[in-house]
Amino acid sequence: MQYRELGKTGWQVSDISFGAWAIGSAWGPVSDDDAIAALHASIDRGVNFIDTADVYGDGRSERLVARILRERSERIYVATKAGRRLDPHNAAGYNRENLTAFVERSLRNLEVDALDLLQLHCPPYEIYYMPEVFGVLDDLVRAGKLLFYGVSVEKVEEGLKALEFSNVQSVQIIFNIFRQRPSDMARIRALYDARIRDKVHQRW
Repeated sequence: MQYRELGKTGWQVSDISFGAWAIGSAWGPVSDDDAIAALHASIDRGVNFIDTADVYGDGRSERLVARILRERSERIYVATKAGRRLDPHNAAGYNRENLTAFVERSLRNLEVDALDLLQLHCPPYEIYYMPEVFGVLDDLVRAGKLLFYGVSVEKVEEGLKALEFSNVQSVQIIFNIFRQRPSDMARIRALYDARIRDKVHQRW
């Protein structure tokens, strides 16, 4: 297994990590025993980073991750997400009361005192023009409820906009055989930086 530093966290995380959506049973039934066996097998092979969310199985995924954290002695980094519990899912819901409640729920599910990494779960684009939302996250860091925060996004532009907030440590983006645009993110970021530096509109 190879490892790389995640943002400015100082963490060395495995290039291949464990995505815990499926063990929440959103893609079909998965027994607790099978889920735990899959997690153990991954960690045995060097995985030390798990991605989950509060909506995966309505918290079931987080609770299974909590169990694996109890059963392993290695340092396992866990990223969870918040925001998709909102109904309707809109920018107004990303307020202090809701974000704090989501964090507290994940803390209970994961059985930890502080979340390693909280990512906003594909928030509406307006969020990136609402610095008060990131101010709430900063306050939660200061309160010891989470160590770091980042965003989960669907589009490259959203990820780049999020990086304008200096304490954003991670950008998780959809990337698969059908959605390849993030592979060209270095070129896009260079264009974006040039646009900011020169204050000239660039056509991506």
